[in-house]
Amino acid sequence: MKFDVLVIGSGAAGLSLALSLPKHLQIAVLSKGELKEGSTWYAQGGIAAVLDDADSIEAHVEDTLAAGGGLCHRDAVEFTVKNSKAAIDWLIDLGVDFTREQQGYHLTREGGHSHRRIIHSADATGKAVHTSLADAAHASTNIEVFTNHLAVNLCREADPIEHNYRCTGAYVFNRERDEVELFSAKIVVLATGGASKVYLYTSNPDGASGDGIAMAWRAGCRVANMEFNQFHPTCLYHPNAKSYLVTEALRGEGAKLRLPDGSRFMHRFHERAELAPRDVVARAIDHEMKRLGSDCVYLDISHKPRAFLEQHFPTAMSRCAQFGIDIASEGIPVVPAAHYTCGGIMVDHRGATDLNCLYAIGECSFTGLHGANRMASNSLLECIVYAHSAARDIAARIDTLPEPQTAPAWDASRVTDSDEDVVISHNWDELRRFMWDYVGIVRTHKRLERATHRIKLLQKEIEEYYSHYKVSNDLIELRNLAMVAELIIRSASLRQESRGLHYSLDYPEATAVAKDTVIVPPNFAGQQVIVAIDKGRR
Repeated sequence: MKFDVLVIGSGAAGLSLALSLPKHLQIAVLSKGELKEGSTWYAQGGIAAVLDDADSIEAHVEDTLAAGGGLCHRDAVEFTVKNSKAAIDWLIDLGVDFTREQQGYHLTREGGHSHRRIIHSADATGKAVHTSLADAAHASTNIEVFTNHLAVNLCREADPIEHNYRCTGAYVFNRERDEVELFSAKIVVLATGGASKVYLYTSNPDGASGDGIAMAWRAGCRVANMEFNQFHPTCLYHPNAKSYLVTEALRGEGAKLRLPDGSRFMHRFHERAELAPRDVVARAIDHEMKRLGSDCVYLDISHKPRAFLEQHFPTAMSRCAQFGIDIASEGIPVVPAAHYTCGGIMVDHRGATDLNCLYAIGECSFTGLHGANRMASNSLLECIVYAHSAARDIAARIDTLPEPQTAPAWDASRVTDSDEDVVISHNWDELRRFMWDYVGIVRTHKRLERATHRIKLLQKEIEEYYSHYKVSNDLIELRNLAMVAELIIRSASLRQESRGLHYSLDYPEATAVAKDTVIVPPNFAGQQVIVAIDKGRR
């Protein structure tokens, strides 16, 4: 199948880019599951943007830099924030139904923000945004959406003009037909989301397995800051509540964190208490749970009127009620869980990677915006801003690109059906558990050594499976998770300090100079370096 642009990923970033490209281009959008299974659909809080006269671009920039622990690239932060209002206006024009009040749109406040600047659609912003994007994509005659299609590997060929390589498509596993197909395109865009599924406990849906990051690495692209994995402080603690994130907007509206005895504790860890940056809140909860031997802490907003909660948090009220929890009269049991991948594939302001004709946008990318810790609700903003920027660059150059050469078809002759699926399942569980135990919220040199030893053994087994077994969804994701786990472990081992989301008991202090952790693959694509390591320091 041949297209002008192949977009791998169907969340806010991928769909926004597809909708922003010229209408004469033929675009394929791949969704590894159904459209509603991605992280965007489940995003609750909102989108950070400067929309109020009481706020300013400078304040939003400074808040982001402060949350990022000295590692944000100022140019990337300013670029994103300056384009925030245009991104919101575009979504409004698309039909996103943001929550209103008498004076206009209701803005809330979340951790790390000094102003109310979070525009939202009640407590289901991601659902509202994704619904509007998906409806527009289905209505577009030049966009074809392929559900249940999981990319396996990127295709690349020698580029005689640029004297390096260029990306020309991808091998894609059709989950419905149980076979691998070839998608060719002049431009490929990775919008595959993050890699939080590498951890045992995560707020993310099942698809967050780091596919784009792993594929880009194998194709020769550098990655950066993979050690910074954000753990959301408040995931619902209940045996039947799989991966349900309790929105941070609750704390923005006054919810308090309490120990089992009802006492508060966040004021002992940060001057902003419950509105401290997420890494501080997550470590504080982790510390108190370990100190007390407690299974969870409690998020309490029962002091607010029931009518207020029903208006602003209908999803949270309904979801908690399913488990017998009435948030208007009692605290919500919560624990930290892996939530957001702050590092990723290195890109510039256009979303361009090291490999010519390959772009990466959204959570799978490293733009320099988040630094050592993502500030709440900057993620959906980054998706829209960089999708639009990448679309402009693609539109300006795609007509000058030659048609890609025909890549060889996927060779399935050397593989047979596996009768060892239980082994894949076991390795999957082992990987996620040792990543949680050894490379989690708090790390040590010894734990990272143990993780390094285990990931090497595991990858050797996985490559054996990949060489001889029939390709399956679980095998593809396991291979990608193992690759991403290795990158996280390597990055964490290289950072001999504590900064932002990376906290080491062996190196509890931050170093004097903040530097990104950049890892170069052995088959580096060779394109000009696009993100200067020491650029944009605060």
